[in-house]
Amino acid sequence: MPAAFTRILSDIHFGDRASNVKRLEQLRPLLAGVDHLVLNGDTLDTRPGPDPEHTRECSTTVRAFFFREIPTVTYLTGNHDADFSPQHYLDVANGTVFVIHGDILFDDIVPWSGDAPFVRRRMAEEFQTLPVELHHDLDHRLALFRRVAAAIPQRHQSEKHGLKYTLRYLADTVWPPTRALRIVSAWQDTPRLAASFAQRHRPRAEFIVTGHTHRPGIWPTAGGVTVINTGSYALALGGTAVDVFADRLTVRRVQFRRGEFHPGKAIAEFPLARP
Repeated sequence: MPAAFTRILSDIHFGDRASNVKRLEQLRPLLAGVDHLVLNGDTLDTRPGPDPEHTRECSTTVRAFFFREIPTVTYLTGNHDADFSPQHYLDVANGTVFVIHGDILFDDIVPWSGDAPFVRRRMAEEFQTLPVELHHDLDHRLALFRRVAAAIPQRHQSEKHGLKYTLRYLADTVWPPTRALRIVSAWQDTPRLAASFAQRHRPRAEFIVTGHTHRPGIWPTAGGVTVINTGSYALALGGTAVDVFADRLTVRRVQFRRGEFHPGKAIAEFPLARP
């Protein structure tokens, strides 16, 4: 009998015009044979916006689709869907693999965004209400991050008109020009921050799987933790799937063919110690 496996995906951003997933049915080839699907944050956008009916519709569609398609689904929260699930992280493979969206790596959640000043103010207010000894407690810290993330309003994501959406998207992500530098800086910092985070909160973990920055990659670090970012389904950078079996972890490209997303070539494979 084939070994059961868990597949980890991230940053689908369903319901956002920038997402390449226009219909969840496009994901079916990625779900074939999967026993446990982990959606590692930003599956959709549940933040406050001008069209709450659209948000409710996306939420209902997501839950109904994956309920039909997969035996077991774990929804982890991200900064765009902070209230979609009570679960913010997951330990897989007897603690060898630590899965978390990744926004908690940054003190201001989205350092490249125009929302960063708002986030910093709200973070300061929230931390004042939290006892100092709990500032680095994982569950308390994540709960604080989720409260702040849930208060960030939708920006270009809420725009229905195509041209207006494009203009607002560019204004939110490209302007001012220094924003591109902040994005690149976040990409460069992610492996180091993720390894440090794992060392503090999951010292036994050999792998930390994140999303958030939309840049797929695999980075071995000096401390022995391998950082894996699964990328996203928004625009051009593409995504990967992380497959966890009893004895190995495989990272494979996600390919878009004939209007659907398929598991593609394995780009890395790592052995996992049996319990």
